[in-house]
This record gives sequence, structure tokens and C-alpha cells, in this order.
Amino acid sequence: MLPITSALAALSAIALFGLSLAVSLARMKARVKLGTGEDERLLRHIRAQGNFVEYVPLALILCGLAEYRAAPSGWLLLAAGLLIVGRILHAAAMLLDVWPVRPPAMIATYASLLLLAELLLFP
Repeated sequence: MLPITSALAALSAIALFGLSLAVSLARMKARVKLGTGEDERLLRHIRAQGNFVEYVPLALILCGLAEYRAAPSGWLLLAAGLLIVGRILHAAAMLLDVWPVRPPAMIATYASLLLLAELLLFP
């Protein structure tokens, strides 16, 4: 019953928990309840979390649909791996100020989405 999508969803939930906790801690440190208070560090945390949330839900839906339609598990595992690695590297790039990592992280994310879309369009 969709073991690859289930694992991807669980890993995504753990990653989102970490990103959300980091936002909460950054808010406490900056003493900002709403918005960013023009705190650069808080803004980075908010955007790292937001960027994760902007990509992962659609990828989970695509993965679930492709897995339901019996797409080859090797391709699904590749797409899931690209997504998780890409999203974690992207968040790390934003939070740790390691900008050279950001383009490969986005390429991994884009590749994951395109692969999942291809698996649905051309079964």
C-alpha cells in the first residue's frame, strides 16, 4: 500500500518538523511573534521552511499517484531520493549560508518533479 510514498511522507514530516522547530526557536531568539521583524536570520528560517512546503506536497501527490499506477519502484525511489536530498540540501544552503549548494539542490528537486510527472504521463 504505497510503501515508497509512505516512506517519503514520513521523511518529509520529520524534515518539516525540524524546519518548523528551527523557525520557532529563531522567533523566540528574535522576539518576533509575527512576520520577520526585519531579522535576517529569522527570514532565512521562515523561507527555508516555506520553500520546503511549496515543493513537497505536490511531489508527494505525484509520487502517490505514480506508485498507485504501478510505476517502476526503481524510478520512484530515485525521484523520492532526489526530492529529499534536494530539499535538505536547499534548506541547509539557506540556513548555513552555503549558497553554492543551492543550485544543485534545486536541480535535484526539479528533476524529481519532472521524473514523477513523466512517470504519470508516459506509464
